Amino acid sequence: MTSYLTGFAPGAGRREPRAGFTSDAPRIELNGPWRFHLSPSVAEAPTGVADPEFDDSGWGELPVPSLWQMHGHGSPAYTNVDYPFPIEPPFVPDENPTGDYRRDFEVPEGWGGDGAAAVLRFDGVDSCFTAWLNGHELGFSTGSRLPTEFEVTEYLRPGRNVLAVRVHQWSAGSYLEDQDMWWLSGIFRDVTLLARPAGALDDFFVHAGYDAATGAGTLRVETSVPARLTVAELGLVDVPADATHTIAAVRPWTAETPRLYQAELSTAGERVPLRIGFRTVTVEDGLLKVNGERVLFRGVNRHEWHPEHGRALSEETMREDILLMKRHNINAVRTSHYPPHQRFLELCDELGLWVVDECDLETHGFLFVDWRDNPSDDPRWREAYLDRMRRTVERDKNHPSVIMWSLGNESGTGRNLEEMAAWTRRRDPDRPIHYEHDWDSRYVDVYSRMYASHEEVDAIGRRAEEPLEDAGADAHRRALPFVLCEYAHAMGNGPGGLTEYQRLFETHPRCQGGFVWEWIDHGIRRGDHFAYGGDFGEELHDGNFVTDGLVFPDRTPSPGLVEYKKVIEPVRITAEADLLRVTNLYDFRDLSHLSFGWTLEEEGVVVADGTLELPELPAGASTELPVPRLPETTGESWLTVRAVLAEDTPWAPAGHEVAWGQVAVRPAPGAASPATSTTGSTPVSTSVSTSGGTGAAAGPVTLGPGTFDRLTGRLTAIGGLALDGPRLDLWRAPTDNDRGGFPAMEKVWRGVGLDRLRHRVIGIDREDGSLVVRTRVAPAARDIGVLATYRWSLGAGDRLRLTLEVEPQGPWQVPFPRLGLRMALPAWIDRVRWFGRGPGEAYADSRQAARVGRFEASVEELQTPYVFPQENGNRADVRWATLTGPRGGLRVTGEPVFDLTARRWTSEDLDAAAHTVDLVPGDAVHVNLDLAQHGLGTASCGPGVLPEHALTARAATLTVTFAEVAAPTE
Repeated sequence: MTSYLTGFAPGAGRREPRAGFTSDAPRIELNGPWRFHLSPSVAEAPTGVADPEFDDSGWGELPVPSLWQMHGHGSPAYTNVDYPFPIEPPFVPDENPTGDYRRDFEVPEGWGGDGAAAVLRFDGVDSCFTAWLNGHELGFSTGSRLPTEFEVTEYLRPGRNVLAVRVHQWSAGSYLEDQDMWWLSGIFRDVTLLARPAGALDDFFVHAGYDAATGAGTLRVETSVPARLTVAELGLVDVPADATHTIAAVRPWTAETPRLYQAELSTAGERVPLRIGFRTVTVEDGLLKVNGERVLFRGVNRHEWHPEHGRALSEETMREDILLMKRHNINAVRTSHYPPHQRFLELCDELGLWVVDECDLETHGFLFVDWRDNPSDDPRWREAYLDRMRRTVERDKNHPSVIMWSLGNESGTGRNLEEMAAWTRRRDPDRPIHYEHDWDSRYVDVYSRMYASHEEVDAIGRRAEEPLEDAGADAHRRALPFVLCEYAHAMGNGPGGLTEYQRLFETHPRCQGGFVWEWIDHGIRRGDHFAYGGDFGEELHDGNFVTDGLVFPDRTPSPGLVEYKKVIEPVRITAEADLLRVTNLYDFRDLSHLSFGWTLEEEGVVVADGTLELPELPAGASTELPVPRLPETTGESWLTVRAVLAEDTPWAPAGHEVAWGQVAVRPAPGAASPATSTTGSTPVSTSVSTSGGTGAAAGPVTLGPGTFDRLTGRLTAIGGLALDGPRLDLWRAPTDNDRGGFPAMEKVWRGVGLDRLRHRVIGIDREDGSLVVRTRVAPAARDIGVLATYRWSLGAGDRLRLTLEVEPQGPWQVPFPRLGLRMALPAWIDRVRWFGRGPGEAYADSRQAARVGRFEASVEELQTPYVFPQENGNRADVRWATLTGPRGGLRVTGEPVFDLTARRWTSEDLDAAAHTVDLVPGDAVHVNLDLAQHGLGTASCGPGVLPEHALTARAATLTVTFAEVAAPTE
């Protein structure tokens, strides 16, 4: 086996790492189609591929940048923590897929000018590669998500040149790249030939500080050769770059106001355009501050992902990510768990995001061998660790958006991490250092945790967390700011509990927010659905754990992202008595960029609107305004105030909604009383009308417009609308969060049989004109159950009114998944209109984004297409809903409200499905009318449902009325 594949050296023949930048020096882009051949192992790879005359005519083509598994060469494989090869560092298996790349390119005569050098740059190759130019070996490199440069001046020639690259899927470096993502291989970032004219810059470091007390900026640029600096807007014209320049007044850079100054560095050999942002990052008074102010991270963890291209992203995709983040009030990104494409950071500078820039390092798989031989504390890996940190810091050091360096992720602790931190402090003392796995926080500047519970975050916020044994270390950690580098695992339906986390962040100054895991589902498009772990025949995989994002693989926002936007909105609009309170939650900016409009809705219909005039409101301030003069209404009425962009911005147009608040102006009128009494009891045979025969062959029972099955008491029709009437339902298709945790709620629920309930009729009676059906609902093999009493009566307007009373029996020690009614309507039902919360789905602990209003959708539009099918689509606090089609339909009215789902498959169908394509519409529309559902939580990786959102088994009552909707007339 090639020795460098299993050596500890991170590379050979490479240039020293330096800043990433572009200039006016010539460059040749080497992206595009390359000749490509994949071998199953190193031993089977062809020989002589570096020879310029090697015959590659029998090879196929592969685009660069790309990952070969995404183009049908081998298969993707997903593991979260497990290494997909034996843990025997630094060795890797003989079965090591090896890709050979070749391409010709032309170099013009005199390219670069007299005395020019030439550099070949690879921005990302997974996982290890060797390069040859015109038959000459340049060297090798590891560090997949990091740049590599080779000096090629002596090998480059005018005219035809041949570049050959051999890429290996596995190498010793793979032990340092055990991130939670797909294992994919290839040249997946840009390849460029750079001319370096005589006197050109090799490297530079921009130091642009801001003094919040005076408003002054200081600017100095370290350069590898003498250089001149021009920032015309600041009056700096052709001044020495390496001198310290003080500017009396500058506008600082923040994620909220990303002010950049256009600049230029010039040397004898080239000109380099710069965009400079003045800002100062400190940790003082136990807080992380930018420009003297505490910042609150409303962040996400972002992997690079595209469902068709993997980690090979276009600029368009990178920009789309940032625009979506900004439009959903996200202000920060942790680049999990490697430096992103450099263009992404340039866009963060331009559009405004705080960035925690993470090194390409994770050794999480050593967890399963008790961290034995973990490279983090093995001196043989020291240079590899330092090399990865150097290449991260040097490339990205000039981005104002980068305000913290992260040593990596989930790699245990050890001396190599300490040395990374020490080197970084020496090289860049102006940015704090982050690393989560060092819980003692000995060599970092912030205390970072993953998935700490609300209770623990509260204790940490009060600086009352569990003490460390070492008193000095404990005092050090207790004095640090706290950040949740991962929380609220956004897998499937959820996460729940965001509001309670945000409340803690806003209550405790030490708690400076966090980063939701994560931004995007890593689904791979496969026909008309998205694939996940195990779909490619992997012998070891972690299933759909790779689909845990706030946006779906195609970047459609999930309900979780919509909820997060509401929870973290930077303006809070509430009401106190007859006053509206507006609170500015920005860290830096006032609200002059926003306009505030209001609407008054009666029963969901707008009856009045206007605008609010706010006084100047700086960051952190609140103001109170009188409620606008409103017209009289008679129905349930809500005042909605919206904060929208007053003008176009680079990330959203004028009118984009940033925040909103709702105030109840008039409650709903009292629910109508039933037309008949519900007292007394007589046998059903003397109380209801029947038709035909006796006994089992007897006809149905009727009550007003309702027709009931004589034996079961179930409703079978309302007027001319046939249906399979409502009965008690306690089951939901488990969510990803239900399947996680210790114990997993799914296992608990299945363990007591809630997925296999049986119904037994106890009696069907009449009570003063009402039809009363008593049943017991219970699982096989258990002695617990629920008494369910259905009281049917005639309400106002001859509507059919149902009161469901439930009473648990036996030692219930688990919460219900849901509590409500299930029914089935004809398949021709296709539209749903409702007055309640919407327009999207909402659950007990994820409902802030659902406002009260009148909404309409098709049955299909009510579904949320989670990559792994599960409970979804619940509409909360519904006052009334109509479910209609071309032949009429049904109106359901709550007393006062109910939750609604409607879908073309059952909960059991959802439960059995593995992909969205498994959900096939049946011969009915299945409707749930719920009193409540158990909360969502975030137990797929994190805390479960908070007690206040658990659906405890207890006696309860749900009342709804039904009325047939006539078919539309021509």
